[in-house]
Amino acid sequence: MGEGGDGSVGGRLGRRVLVKPDGRYLLLFEPGGSRQGRVPEEASRSRGAGELRWHPLLREWVTVAPWRQERTYHPPPEHCPLCPTRPGGLETEIPLPDYHIAVFENRFPAYAGRQGRCEVVCYTSAHRTSLGAQSVDHARDLVEVWRDRVEDLSRSPGVRYVYVFENRGEVIGVTLHHPHGQIYGYPFVPPVIERELASSAAYLRRTRRCLYCDLLAEEIGGPRTVAGDGRWLAFVPPFARWPYEVHLAPLAHAGGLTELGPEESDSLARVLIDLLRRYDRLFRRPLPYVMAMHQRPPGRGGSHYHLHIEFYPPNRSADRLKYLAGSELGAGAFLVDARAEDTARELRGLG
Repeated sequence: MGEGGDGSVGGRLGRRVLVKPDGRYLLLFEPGGSRQGRVPEEASRSRGAGELRWHPLLREWVTVAPWRQERTYHPPPEHCPLCPTRPGGLETEIPLPDYHIAVFENRFPAYAGRQGRCEVVCYTSAHRTSLGAQSVDHARDLVEVWRDRVEDLSRSPGVRYVYVFENRGEVIGVTLHHPHGQIYGYPFVPPVIERELASSAAYLRRTRRCLYCDLLAEEIGGPRTVAGDGRWLAFVPPFARWPYEVHLAPLAHAGGLTELGPEESDSLARVLIDLLRRYDRLFRRPLPYVMAMHQRPPGRGGSHYHLHIEFYPPNRSADRLKYLAGSELGAGAFLVDARAEDTARELRGLG
């Protein structure tokens, strides 16, 4: 495997760049150390880019990537491709006996080359754990990794939006149990973000204020608050579409991860781990969820937009799931089986 040679990520982590035999890059982040090598500007062409098809009724893009049917599906732990490569074992995506946090190009990407990027973020080398089980200090390192990747991908040709997310749990559709998230560099601004950008811009024109800042002002210390530390707030929004949906946001206005200072980044790590541990205490078992980071697109525009992270657990009770059915999928109208005030009180009581 080839190796690329200065500085560290956010002053906390060193970063080493390796290139796999198939041309995909692997980034290794370790405490201390230096920044070695450069991420290749032209991503691997081992897979073709997805085919974009325009949906004229909804006015949004649909991406067709048939090769994703071939991706690894529920392998046994000893064949997990996200674990380190053990001595005498099969080589995994990370050809080292251990690592701190690793990022690599997805082997089955929806977007590749100059169309965009798809990256996998391995939170830890340990297989039987989760993001919420990590220390706050480790989560703080992960925030630096996210920031590093957002900065890099925002400069990539063809990338119009960088989306950090995690799918957790088989009911969400996860096919690999090793704790990991993903980052997509989209060749377009996704429709949900477009709508939020438009709503925020309209509110700014009407009031000269940030929509999300005003939303946070209404929630601080209120009945829908879950956790917080004076810099970040976790709360169940009054308009939650999932029973245990939670938003996590900085109280001071920031459009994206790259605008956070050291204290705001420390706070994000603390409140993130606090929230995820509450989730796992809720039904006394690991709670599945989708974690979706919403931030402004790259470039000079979108300063009115407010960074926030949304969490969508599918559970409506310990043994029942909320499914998207006729009203949600066919009409786009969500029906919710719980009041935000009640689910926030449950989560708040688990501190």
